[in-house]
Amino acid sequence: MAMDMRQGIAAVLTFSMFIMLGNMIKKDHIDPLLVTVPLSSRVQHDVLKVSRQHHVKLTSLRSGPWKEDLEILKPCWGKLAREVQKQTKGYIFFSLTNGPEYHVSQIGNAITIAKHLGAALVLPDVIGLNAREKRHFGEVYDTNKFMTSLEGIIEVVKDYPFEEPRQKIVTMKVPNRISKEFITTNIGPIFKRHKNLRISSYFTSSILKNSQENKFFSPYECLAMFGGLELQKELQESVYLMVRTLQHLGSNGKFIAVDLEDADQVMKNNCHKNFTMNKCYDGKEIGQFLRKIGFERDTIIYLTQSGRNDKSLISLRRYFPNTFTKEALIPVDMKPKYLGLKNFEFEKIIDLNLCTKSDVFLVTSHNQFQVGVVGMRIASGNTQIFEFARRISSTPSTDYLSPYIKKKSHMAYSCFC
Repeated sequence: MAMDMRQGIAAVLTFSMFIMLGNMIKKDHIDPLLVTVPLSSRVQHDVLKVSRQHHVKLTSLRSGPWKEDLEILKPCWGKLAREVQKQTKGYIFFSLTNGPEYHVSQIGNAITIAKHLGAALVLPDVIGLNAREKRHFGEVYDTNKFMTSLEGIIEVVKDYPFEEPRQKIVTMKVPNRISKEFITTNIGPIFKRHKNLRISSYFTSSILKNSQENKFFSPYECLAMFGGLELQKELQESVYLMVRTLQHLGSNGKFIAVDLEDADQVMKNNCHKNFTMNKCYDGKEIGQFLRKIGFERDTIIYLTQSGRNDKSLISLRRYFPNTFTKEALIPVDMKPKYLGLKNFEFEKIIDLNLCTKSDVFLVTSHNQFQVGVVGMRIASGNTQIFEFARRISSTPSTDYLSPYIKKKSHMAYSCFC
């Protein structure tokens, strides 16, 4: 009898060991690894590394003034007439330059010109900080998605359409947000004469300063901005993993994105005023503002700066220890490809997308990048956007919502019905 009992206990223990071993294998090879790190740990900012199979989990106990619902808007550009293409009269060439915040406007300009002139659009290349940093469109964006979105609107060709590659193409500088009158008067005669034209869109500060006076996008600009551009698959996956990592860092799955100029750039600007906002701020002021409008110390922050020991980054972490930069979040196998001095476009694209997909975005300057982020957030219905203010009273956080949202003054609203 005693022998039978010992055998029974041994059988139970053996079975339990197999269950435990199975769970260990499952956790090591199947489930994401969630590592709990104390909030007081200062090591996390330097050692946090993310792979495609692993996530990191930080404990978070408090909430803040988070908004739960999205503002679902209906796109208006779907009303564009799509018709059978007529014979192409020539080709429009252009390049995407200056960073992703300018790409959508450059594409909108090119589509508008090509449509008005009856021309085909040659798929653009993407140029970084200098002309030598040139990439094919498909290295950054989804080519098939872009071409499909323009079916019936204009013809888009992937490759250089001439047998003789050295054929001269006339280059012309054109203003951003071009008008039909400008196309007819200034571009039309040149295009008619040469049949092939390379356009280069230029931007001026007045475009931002006068945005309230001219706050409507054409349907073609809307299509370019919100209906045609998607990241290529690998880059899109890397951005998605970074977003998911930030969501896993806090128990409520939410994070704030802040685009803050580094100290060197602020000094270079000599604290000049940019329209209504003073650019002489640092991480300390940003931290004070977010705390005063209700966000707790354990809130997860994404900062667009690089991961070096910049004073603004250090001072912001005194208010929000869980502040992270792209270097700590990007999948380790993608870091050499997408980060570094030679990857300016990719770094800006990562920043733009993380700022677009965060639960809260803080507007600190009315520059092209931040205006572009606000537009993309409006398109996705993610409109919890605060505007930085130095003087903060005891009023509710909603008093600091961006005028772009409160007054619906952003041009992106003209794209939605």
